[in-house]
Amino acid sequence: MIEYKGFIGVVEYDSDAKILHGDVINTRDVITFQGKSVSEIEKSFKESIEDYINWCKEEGTEPEKPYSGRFNLRLSPEVHKKAAITARKMDMSLNSFVEKALLDELQKVG
Repeated sequence: MIEYKGFIGVVEYDSDAKILHGDVINTRDVITFQGKSVSEIEKSFKESIEDYINWCKEEGTEPEKPYSGRFNLRLSPEVHKKAAITARKMDMSLNSFVEKALLDELQKVG
């Protein structure tokens, strides 16, 4: 993975075309890049991000911010209730409780 201005790219090798190609993975907008060497793929990645930012500026829209820290979570009413009660018992906000639960699980997988 490579990162630039908060955007994260994943690179793969295409053995048929003999090129490296990548996709930005932390935005819903489609941003791709390619190159024949590590330095080319890094340069192409940065250029693609800059092109995307400039295109948004020309269109008068804001670039999609990679991972703002907000996301909607849909739960069954029963799980929502249990989580809210447990958070209260732990003297935590529901948001803090969910963040802690996610961090605990993420730590388990490494």
